[in-house]
Amino acid sequence: MMRRIPMMQEIAAALVGAGLVLGSGGLAGAQSVKVQFPAKPDPTELQEVWPEMAGVDSGKLVGLSKWIRDQKFDIRSLVIVKDGKIVFERYSDGLTRDKNYELYSVTKALVGILAGDLIGEGKISLDSSVKDVVGAYRPDLKEAVADKGAITLRNVLSMTTGLHYDFNPPSDPIYYEAPDRLKLAATTTPLLEPGKVFQYMDVNPILATAMLSQAAGKRLEEYATDKVFEPLGMKHYVWSRADKKGLVSGGWGLRLRPVDMARLGMLALQGGKWNGKQLVPAEWVQQMTTGQGIRSFGYYWWVNNILEGGMEGGQQAEFDAAGFKGQNIVVLPKYNAVVAMTSIMSPAGGLRDAQHLQTLRYMVNEYILPALNHAPSEPTEPQKTALVAELQAAEDSKGVPGFALDPYNTDMPQ
Repeated sequence: MMRRIPMMQEIAAALVGAGLVLGSGGLAGAQSVKVQFPAKPDPTELQEVWPEMAGVDSGKLVGLSKWIRDQKFDIRSLVIVKDGKIVFERYSDGLTRDKNYELYSVTKALVGILAGDLIGEGKISLDSSVKDVVGAYRPDLKEAVADKGAITLRNVLSMTTGLHYDFNPPSDPIYYEAPDRLKLAATTTPLLEPGKVFQYMDVNPILATAMLSQAAGKRLEEYATDKVFEPLGMKHYVWSRADKKGLVSGGWGLRLRPVDMARLGMLALQGGKWNGKQLVPAEWVQQMTTGQGIRSFGYYWWVNNILEGGMEGGQQAEFDAAGFKGQNIVVLPKYNAVVAMTSIMSPAGGLRDAQHLQTLRYMVNEYILPALNHAPSEPTEPQKTALVAELQAAEDSKGVPGFALDPYNTDMPQ
């Protein structure tokens, strides 16, 4: 693995000073919302139950929520699903279930799922080359991708293309200003032998979007609507920030509600099955969540990134999707649980040891895992009262952003 998980005591000490404020983050006009838990039954949503009914200790989760408030972290949503039911749903600063959020690189996790679906349908393969597929998708770029015949979809999804791109411009056009991102990606230079070196680089998901759109015969966000968003019953979903050619990036731009982030995690947890129907091949989900170029990264999903461990009963101990500033979906197969979080926390520390990841590791190890491992029981009235009171306190609280907000206002919940 490329990093080690520090001892919990060291993490806790480091987190105390992690609230570096580089920008304002208040949600203008936020008003207090009266919390109801469990939410009123809605057949279109996941069922919400008292934690104890699913074998979850609500006291630990109340303690976690208080800790978040004490640290003043800008954690905007935190949803925990156990055995297919919501057992914890926390928002802050007047936010509610129906807001969606910019998920940054969590977008890649969706792309990994869509790739598996298209591969399962026989419309593309891991051995399909960038040269052939992108050249067919954009004939005007055939010359630009002529040197990429050895780079395959397998390399694109495992971040082992060996391409070089200059990320030095202060306002990198690949993210905001390029009218044609695919042209920028197509004109990158092959520098290393494909498949040999892991390089986490946002050129790769742009190539992935083009290749998968060509295979699907439609825009990838339209394919996602047909194959994931609608079948999973998601609401208020958006895949935005397309360039002027109409191409979204596979690396960012997905906006989901936290409860629908949890649904995406559940789809992977259930081996690609939803409501008894196999939406994505189970074999693909197994590959996608197994280390490929490196042990800790599969096909756009991280492996044992939050928990240290290995295979348990044929499944990874943990796999997850991670986005800039603290957008996360954490899948815990041993506990049949999923954790979804949105936040604005500091990315200082780099790809694998960013402060927002250190925070999440601490939360999972110190609070969430100890809460999950209990026998189901009926909650007491004091437990119910304490949980609702803390969720209300969280709703009425306002964290301090740990990093500058996106200049194009995409960080604001919508």
